[in-house]
Amino acid sequence: MNKEEIVINNKDKTLTPGKLFYNWFAANIGIMGFVYGAIIVSYHMSFIQALFAALVGALSFLIPGWVAYSGRKNGITTFKMSRAAFGTHGNKIPNGIAWFNMVGWLAVNITTITLLLSSMFGTVGIPKNKPTLVFALVIAGGLVLITGLLKEDTLAKIQTWLSYIFGILTFIILLMFLAKTDWHLAFHMKTGSLVGGWLPAVAYVAAGSGISWSMAAADWGAYVKTSTKSSKTFWNTTMGGAIPLFILMVGGILLATIKPNLAAASEPFAVMYSAVPTWFGFLYFLVAAGGLIPQCLVSFRSARINLETLGIHVSQLTSLVIHGVIVFCIPIYVLFISGDFLSNFEIFLNILGTCLASWVAIFLCDNVMYRSNGYDIKLLVSDSAVTYNWKGIVAWIIATIVGFLFTNNAIWTGPFAQGIFYNTNLGVFISGIIAIFLMVILKPFKSHAKEG
Repeated sequence: MNKEEIVINNKDKTLTPGKLFYNWFAANIGIMGFVYGAIIVSYHMSFIQALFAALVGALSFLIPGWVAYSGRKNGITTFKMSRAAFGTHGNKIPNGIAWFNMVGWLAVNITTITLLLSSMFGTVGIPKNKPTLVFALVIAGGLVLITGLLKEDTLAKIQTWLSYIFGILTFIILLMFLAKTDWHLAFHMKTGSLVGGWLPAVAYVAAGSGISWSMAAADWGAYVKTSTKSSKTFWNTTMGGAIPLFILMVGGILLATIKPNLAAASEPFAVMYSAVPTWFGFLYFLVAAGGLIPQCLVSFRSARINLETLGIHVSQLTSLVIHGVIVFCIPIYVLFISGDFLSNFEIFLNILGTCLASWVAIFLCDNVMYRSNGYDIKLLVSDSAVTYNWKGIVAWIIATIVGFLFTNNAIWTGPFAQGIFYNTNLGVFISGIIAIFLMVILKPFKSHAKEG
């Protein structure tokens, strides 16, 4: 493999900072942001504490901002740079987990879009049955798969238009929620615990936003024009994701004053639907479904890049077929065979998120500690002499295991998942902190993966 296959060719670097901003804006304009806001309130804190938690949680996009910055600076996608921290073979495990995580959430989102579209049909008198579900699934999956044929610049333009269209419609929904807000209740919420309430709320938001999106950030940053300052890549990625997420979470905090069951609802979209006028039902479901499409575009593109980084080199058509089979099979199984599968599958994907939290901490530590002068291409080629970078591998394994010890959910309970760690995402934070600590104490040890 030569340098040109690692570093993106200059002619392919077509993205501008503005397009990067709207790409991440579109991916975070979906009304699930309202649910995040309601979840923050469920941790029992004052209005000011909830606002601050939303702000800090949204600023977790500083993490993908830094990853995108590195991608722009080096012209290399995320998991190809990650080879330096783990070695070419050692990198395949976190790379594979990231690919599965992206494809998994892509399938979950398409399932959700299908259900929302069928509900949208219901508002105009079309019954919700198997034929309409099939039709909705074909629309949802088809729209995402078609984007696999498009170039980065075209995808960025689509994301820009989606930002405007769904941004305006989501803002209208936000105004409807604000009009019904119980302001007295909002301003008189009791002050909660900083450690037992505020911190777990921030962890929840960060795990589902900034930390999750970090694995895709350089896949876009690497395609930014060479004439663009790397700092602009950082800020447009960070603000593009943080601004819409923060605004929607504030709306969700206020919505929780009239819909306190939103945070725990198994069907949050149905709860929010009950808060809008009946005549707006069609547009509401359109916005709910359409707001998930940009997320799918980002995940789908990075999933295809990660498949190649794993060493599975196939044609564009074959890649579309592989991902298309997965994207359609999981929703078909959920929608027509076993609906119970979806909740357990989401729990499994969240478990993988702990693995990725420790990965991104190690990736960024390696980037700051060893790559200040850029990446040595010899470390990134598939036939590199450094197949295992044991500093990164050992730190990742230990940090991930420790993170699991502080984590609990419906299928796993760690021995230390008690007190403030019970039913929170603080295990993700623990995983990242331990990874950073280990990278620092392992720094004096010699490594073949030297700075470029």
